[in-house]
Amino acid sequence: MSFVRTAMLDVIIALLPATTCAIYFFGWRAAVLIGTCVASCVICEVLCRLAMGRRISVGDWSAVLTGLLLALNLPPDLPLWMAIAGSVFAIAVAKQVFGGLGYNPFNPALAGRAFMLISFTGAMTTWSSSAWQVSAGGMEVATTATPLAFVKKGAEGLDFTQTAVLQDLFFGNVNGCLGEVSAFALLIGAGYLLWRRVITWHIPVAFIGTVFLYALIHGAVPPLVHVLSGGVVLGAFFMATDYVTSPITGWGKIIFGCGCGVVTMLIRTAPTGAYPEGVSFAILVMNAFTPLINRFTKPTSLGAKA
Repeated sequence: MSFVRTAMLDVIIALLPATTCAIYFFGWRAAVLIGTCVASCVICEVLCRLAMGRRISVGDWSAVLTGLLLALNLPPDLPLWMAIAGSVFAIAVAKQVFGGLGYNPFNPALAGRAFMLISFTGAMTTWSSSAWQVSAGGMEVATTATPLAFVKKGAEGLDFTQTAVLQDLFFGNVNGCLGEVSAFALLIGAGYLLWRRVITWHIPVAFIGTVFLYALIHGAVPPLVHVLSGGVVLGAFFMATDYVTSPITGWGKIIFGCGCGVVTMLIRTAPTGAYPEGVSFAILVMNAFTPLINRFTKPTSLGAKA
């Protein structure tokens, strides 16, 4: 089995706990959305490769992984035709136009999500109500708002210092995209990837550490809220670490991760910003800087001119 196929399968396996939690919390609609994205990505890749007269490459499992990651970055009630459109963009435009796996400058799943955020803003920022409840007027009521939506409003109506709230953020049972609802499930998968040496610690630690430090200095809400809410854990371990679109050196990975953390928090804390979340755009922005980071952090060969 090739290295690429093994790595892709390992990431898919690592995402199974988060995928299971998504289906548990959001029900059949989550399973249908995930299946739609995966199937659309695989079919689109086959059609693109046939149209270009190139070898069919779905056997490397990269299209399956792109579909799964895209689905985990979507709201559970998103119309399926929009999911198909995002999947086609991720594979055809963000991946195959550049020559396929190994040549794409941007993470395909995140490029597909960014395309959908711009094209279908209303649907991509509309959340269904899960079993999560918050205190309002002395009563526990269901809400469709995500934790980051409360943060953007200045944490109005939600006390983030309560242990129960932090437990919900860590174990699950909050509103958000499919793959964001349980940091615990994501960390189980992250541990598997580190154990298998599919990824290294550099980008995740730099990313999450920067988010924590920025939130600590900003002081609006406890830093753990920013770390556990939204897509920080998902992005740090499963998307920012993409081999093709991230730096190759240790120091380069640390710079890349810190940059992701800073851009994420700049978007999250901008008082006039339209989006409460910034992970996807932050990783895409840093993807653009990857060649430059590689250039300045790549060791000079012995005897070569600097």
